[in-house]
Amino acid sequence: MSKQHVGELVLSQAQIAEGVKHVAAQLNQKFQGERVVLITVVPGGILFTADLVRLLNFDICMDYISCPHTPGERNNKAKIVYQQNISISHQHLVIIDDAIESGGTMQRLVTHLSHQASLKSLSIATLLVKPSRVDIPVDQHFAFEMDSDDLLVGYGLPWEQRYRNLAYISKLSR
Repeated sequence: MSKQHVGELVLSQAQIAEGVKHVAAQLNQKFQGERVVLITVVPGGILFTADLVRLLNFDICMDYISCPHTPGERNNKAKIVYQQNISISHQHLVIIDDAIESGGTMQRLVTHLSHQASLKSLSIATLLVKPSRVDIPVDQHFAFEMDSDDLLVGYGLPWEQRYRNLAYISKLSR
């Protein structure tokens, strides 16, 4: 794999693993003894979800949702695709993604899912968030707050549909 656009390291594999543990601890404390529906934003949230669910100690059901976007895009108008394979009615719901960048897409997903059914609660779990994200008025569980809005690649984060499979996160080098 060509890594010509992979720049400065932001989070190593070890830092990511610690971040996943941190988010899992937050969720385990909040949802102890509960049943929770986890909805992964695909494809970006797949790696984080896979690592996270292995550390959760409460009952889970899993589903997925999609809303394609270009990294760094603030006005995502892409169609939300949610097949709703399991009922979310009267459930605790956690939306899982790799990162909240601008927050526009996550805000749309929160609005969409909260209008689908009456929920016990709605939360977000991500590995990292960026500083200029929009305010999303739900509980947010994350490990890292970045100090810049640099475009990042790796661990689910793509650039031109490449680099998602890097085991670490780096700045995009153009």
